[in-house]
Amino acid sequence: MEKFSGLGIAMVTPFNPDQTIDFIGLEKLTNHLIQGGVNYLVVMGTTGENPTISQEEQQQILANVVAVNAGRLPIVFGIGGNDTSAVVKRLKNENLNGVDGILSVSPYYNKPSQEGIYQHYKAISEATPRPIIMYNVPGRTGSVVSAATTLRIAQLPNLVATKEASGSLDICMDVIAKTSQDFGVISGDDNYTLPYIAAGMRGVISVIGNAYPKEFSHLVNYALAGDMENARRIQYALLPMMKAIFLDGNPGGIKYILAKMGICGNHFRLPVVPVNPETEHALDAAFLAASTLRN
Repeated sequence: MEKFSGLGIAMVTPFNPDQTIDFIGLEKLTNHLIQGGVNYLVVMGTTGENPTISQEEQQQILANVVAVNAGRLPIVFGIGGNDTSAVVKRLKNENLNGVDGILSVSPYYNKPSQEGIYQHYKAISEATPRPIIMYNVPGRTGSVVSAATTLRIAQLPNLVATKEASGSLDICMDVIAKTSQDFGVISGDDNYTLPYIAAGMRGVISVIGNAYPKEFSHLVNYALAGDMENARRIQYALLPMMKAIFLDGNPGGIKYILAKMGICGNHFRLPVVPVNPETEHALDAAFLAASTLRN
């Protein structure tokens, strides 16, 4: 679990105006994150628009990040879905060279029971020896993984952590209180990172960190070290941005900011589209507020 502590980044996927993969932008983003002091990279999560990216393209993206990274940071690769057998097949057959761990979302849309969720993770645990981070995000899946189910899943041999985006501090604290040090609880919500670390989480898999890796890394490291005064200073400077980037959906907000920074273009694949003008104004104001951290 130690290699997945601190700040992980749910990387966006840069596109060209014709919606092909922008590998130059991807290389620029990868180096931006590594030089910003993040702890690990997460490739092909939902922030990376994986639902509209073919498996062949996902492999090309992974290979590009692995090559640019050159072993500098651990890499987590997103493989999940609501068809357990398809997820198992991918884990067994896909080229995972350079991958240190798997991020796998709880099944979405078909809304399985708690027993079904457990059996899903049991099957994928048996399909790969790699460490697996489960992902509880009911806002996207339509179902909550309960604390009791998470505690059962935590007993599976290579389930090393949960990315918690349930919005329930009760669930998070129940899991933290009843699991061993070998199982980590990771925040999936940027704006709750500071209070969640205070409650015992090991860090965050972040969206805002795509644009602000250095600043957000400082926040996470201060919080983990118990320096809450400095952590709060950064938290409140970035809080307007943490809110604004999600006003019109993810990754619309963060790509708008990355484009302002010249890291990659503000391009998407449908059904994701650029943010609306009102959100642009909010993002511009948040960008100005966050600039105080760079002075």
